[in-house]
Amino acid sequence: MTTSDAGTSDAHPRFAAALDVLGLGELHGRVRRFPDATRTAAEAAAAIGCELSQICKSLVFAADGVPVLVLMDGASRVDVELVRRELGAGKVTRAGADVVRETTGYAIGGVPPFGHRTATRVLADRSLLDHDVVWAAAGTPYTVFPMEPKALIAQAGGTLVDVRERAA
Repeated sequence: MTTSDAGTSDAHPRFAAALDVLGLGELHGRVRRFPDATRTAAEAAAAIGCELSQICKSLVFAADGVPVLVLMDGASRVDVELVRRELGAGKVTRAGADVVRETTGYAIGGVPPFGHRTATRVLADRSLLDHDVVWAAAGTPYTVFPMEPKALIAQAGGTLVDVRERAA
């Protein structure tokens, strides 16, 4: 698919346009659409047929009230205290649905790792690098796309960090 075909991409229109702007038009043809929503990492992994840890979750938190995006593998949870320390923030909380949509332009369950409405600080957990390819939302709960983790993190402007919750 060429960049001129972005209008026929299965990705959310804003994300499809972002792919073109970023010079990633070749990804249009790799976006996969599912008949049922894949709002959770487990649902996405089952639909794709990949390991849960190959899903790249795009999670929005509020650090002292300022939105920050955390990219995390689908099998792990974010340790909010590690995020707080990484950012030097006083308090970090999970952002509400309204803040997620206002910040990214997408609804929870479909937030892609880049192509957002506003520029946001991005932290990417190192666990994403454990795979050759990861799958991320393409702007809707019905669509995903594959990408090499280092390239995905670079496109997102992410800083590599260790913010994964460790087993007790």
